[in-house]
Amino acid sequence: MDQTFDISGMHCSACVSRISTALRPFANDVSVTLDPPRAVLTGVKASATTSSLQAAVAHVGRYTLTAASPAPEGAGPETVAVASVAETSESWFTTYWPLFVIVGYIAVAALAGTPGPGETAVSAWMLNFMAGFFLVFSAFKFLNLSGFADAYASYDRLAKRWHAYGYVYPFLELVLGLAFLFRIMPTATNVATIVLMGFSSLGVLDAVRQKRAIPCACLGTVLKLPMSTITLVEDVGMVVMAGLMLSV
Repeated sequence: MDQTFDISGMHCSACVSRISTALRPFANDVSVTLDPPRAVLTGVKASATTSSLQAAVAHVGRYTLTAASPAPEGAGPETVAVASVAETSESWFTTYWPLFVIVGYIAVAALAGTPGPGETAVSAWMLNFMAGFFLVFSAFKFLNLSGFADAYASYDRLAKRWHAYGYVYPFLELVLGLAFLFRIMPTATNVATIVLMGFSSLGVLDAVRQKRAIPCACLGTVLKLPMSTITLVEDVGMVVMAGLMLSV
């Protein structure tokens, strides 16, 4: 007998390995995939109750296991795909409104800064916005640093090869935020922003072009946001602002 379960909370290949190991005692064969986040148990044993399986995956991480919903009878792949797209379109604003609120607050708060020597009102706003962006976004990542590192490793080019980079990245954002806030070495800070965010956008671009159903780690794992062009706009937007600051 086969049983299929959807699993939430998966971010990378390490998650697949942990969940596979946790579920192996409950079936003759276990197949876990990241895209879609799913586990298929073949030759299920008597000990494989829903509660025991859930306890097993929860023991190895913040994962939730639920029985997969069967496709409607007679529905082909095209039908399922159309339904999925419709559902995504209807929930787009609901999904991303927390991000819009956060960025909006940062944009408004940035207006309160008084232009310093050699700064115009516009350049002061951009510097304050970048300071707020990095400080707030790094703070969300610090709330669950290990979870962010796992999620970031699922798409960032460097984090895939060196998992520890996911732990370092929030600190880099924090340093940049403080540097923008206190106007420390502005030229070096803008160049570092272009390099950091430009490189980060490459991994995001790969995920968006491949249409991978993975979570966006821009706000850590506290807010569950899917990877999309919104993430790419964030990264590229910071690169553009830093470039403009270098040109003035």
